[in-house]
Amino acid sequence: MHSKKPLIAVALIVVLAVVGVLVHRAALAKETPTYRFATVEKGDLRSTVSATGTLSAVNTVTVGTQVSGQVSELHADFNDEVKKGELLARIDPTLARQAVTDAEANLQKVQAQALQARRDYARNRELSASGLIAKSELEQTESSTDVAAATVKSARVALDRARQNLSYTNIYAPIDGVVVERKVDIGQTVAASLSAPELFLIANDLTHMQILAQVGEADIAQIQEGQPVQFTVAALTGQTFKGTVQQVRLQSATTENVVNYTVVVSVENPEKKLLPGMTARVEFLVKTASAVLKVPNAALRFKPADDADVVKTDTTASTGTGGRTSTANGGGANAGGANGTPTAEQRAQWMQRRQQGGGGAGRTRSGGMGTIYTLNEKGQLVPVRVRTGITDGTYTEVRGRNLKEGMKIVAGASQKNTPATASTSTGSNNPFGGGQQPQGQRRGAGGPGGF
Repeated sequence: MHSKKPLIAVALIVVLAVVGVLVHRAALAKETPTYRFATVEKGDLRSTVSATGTLSAVNTVTVGTQVSGQVSELHADFNDEVKKGELLARIDPTLARQAVTDAEANLQKVQAQALQARRDYARNRELSASGLIAKSELEQTESSTDVAAATVKSARVALDRARQNLSYTNIYAPIDGVVVERKVDIGQTVAASLSAPELFLIANDLTHMQILAQVGEADIAQIQEGQPVQFTVAALTGQTFKGTVQQVRLQSATTENVVNYTVVVSVENPEKKLLPGMTARVEFLVKTASAVLKVPNAALRFKPADDADVVKTDTTASTGTGGRTSTANGGGANAGGANGTPTAEQRAQWMQRRQQGGGGAGRTRSGGMGTIYTLNEKGQLVPVRVRTGITDGTYTEVRGRNLKEGMKIVAGASQKNTPATASTSTGSNNPFGGGQQPQGQRRGAGGPGGF
């Protein structure tokens, strides 16, 4: 009987320990969450549409050959600057020269035959006048004279063709420019029987280039001729280049169920840093706003937890779930469903832009409504309704009666306080002290500055 008492005491100790742990966890769960804060700022915003494209020369010419044969000489190579009329290559002219010689000989033969036909006709005409030959014989010699004259003309044409083909064995530059591609080597045989073989590719002027950018149908309506553009290339890190929209082509192309349009961007390249074929990340400037109030998009996306202590105001409607309020997010970076979750249509649009290489990260959606939150002295969340303007993918323009520059707003919430996280918390329950710096990951910025 006495041996059971220690076991009962141990069991009671274990039960009390478990109850204590549960009570401690429940108490921690009710503690106030740790918030991250940002500041309402005043500044400029630029809304852009993103796209990718390929750099190319404005005018390129493919140099081919109209005759077949073996390449016997090459006088131009990659990157050589050439002038119009400069000799680039030569096809072996042996067969072409033989064809010229043969055509010359044939012309001499038919000229002799034509001379003899004229003499016969002159003689028979005298004999016919004297009544010594029949009229039919005179007509026959006259016909032979006409045929001989036509044969001479045909032989001259054949000689001219042979001489022209001989001249085609010399390949000359059709324009001034730079050889960007050489497709043949000495000794290579080219055949021009079906199509003209390509020997060289010459770019006319690399100081004036163009970008052929692919823009999705969701953003193409915002692109207009004359719009300013800036772009970057991977080869020149940290450098930003400028251009201008020259043309929006009407022909569309569908790739993986995404409809794209080609936008031609004119680019000046005086230092020739940009090379044909480089991939350019293009930003089209759509709209700007100067000296406006702006907040991080994370603040517009913030949604209080179900058990958060939210002050009910006249500008928000309670959902009846423990003081939680409806944010009615919409427009700008806060576009989404009534509970802040993106709708199926929005997810489809975002997926389409991702397939287009990030296009439309800064699309303008003016006039939407959103809600941001501040924290009062009691640690309660205070909702503030705002009207959103343009966004650059990181910040969004906001307008509202209760907004002012420098106002502290909630940009996010950390996990509930625990002994492991309390010492590493980056937030503060009181936005009016501690100098809390706004945190938030930059994503989808509407392009580098400097427009």
